[in-house]
Amino acid sequence: MAVRLGYNMTNFGWCHTAADLFPTVIAQAREAESAGFDGVFLMDHFYQSPTLGALDDPVLESYTALGALATATETIQLSALVTGNTFRNPALLAKAVSTLDVASGGRAVLGIGAGWFEPEHKQYGYEFGTFTDRFERLGEALQIITPMLRGERPTVDGKWYHVESAINEPRVRDDLPIMLGGTGERKTFALAARFADHLNISCRGGLLPRKLDALEARCAEIGRDRSTLETSFLAYLFIDESGDRARKLQHDFLLNRGVDLSEASDTERAAATSRMFCGAPDEVAEQLQTRVLDQDIDGIIVNLIANGHEPGIVELTGRTLRPLVDA
Repeated sequence: MAVRLGYNMTNFGWCHTAADLFPTVIAQAREAESAGFDGVFLMDHFYQSPTLGALDDPVLESYTALGALATATETIQLSALVTGNTFRNPALLAKAVSTLDVASGGRAVLGIGAGWFEPEHKQYGYEFGTFTDRFERLGEALQIITPMLRGERPTVDGKWYHVESAINEPRVRDDLPIMLGGTGERKTFALAARFADHLNISCRGGLLPRKLDALEARCAEIGRDRSTLETSFLAYLFIDESGDRARKLQHDFLLNRGVDLSEASDTERAAATSRMFCGAPDEVAEQLQTRVLDQDIDGIIVNLIANGHEPGIVELTGRTLRPLVDA
């Protein structure tokens, strides 16, 4: 699927009215496309994550929004990062992502994970279950979704799902990519080794070598060549032509989450910023090179949580990072 550089839209708290929201989303997607990003991603949540904003901040339903972006863009790949498996029947999800692929002319990617945010499940009436339940459901769902994306008609009578010769037409191709997202070395990585074309890893940067070693082990367990499974790292960027403004954006963002970097200890600062990259373009590039790309990861998907909605910031990010991932 070749996503070396992706742009993930997760924060819509800047929106003052609903009418202002989607034109800005389209503008960001088009800016990412023209700036050389390989993919645009939307998170699949009903509520905002507490690590990013207030629970009642505006959040888009991902597949409706991705369908709209399919008609507003021309070349960039489109995906959720990642679809919560608990939210949709797997056969319906296969149909939805295949329809997105048709609408976009073959640019859809199925990003999928087990689901993790309990409040939105409880308040929307979805069963949350235990950690083990959710991964059992994901594994079973992938046994239905994968053949449906490949033009097969699966019959599965499982613990969680039941389908009978499920048909999935129309499709524009039999190799729609599957991307798993997560950090679990046993369950997520094992499912990625079995089913995925791409694994997006979200963890503290210092853990990347261990994560990649674990992925190598999961691939070896089923006889898969690790080099056939693309990887990317999910990074949180605070970037601006002015490094001082970027640092202020980071400071203010964390202050709203209850962390004051001006008073934090070294340990507290390291914990709060372990997945963040901050500064002027050359500073951010150096940080991502040493902390991520030099660890043998294939690509980067970035969240511009503070200022991605500002015209020119996505373009600045693409101009800064494209040479790194192409090197």
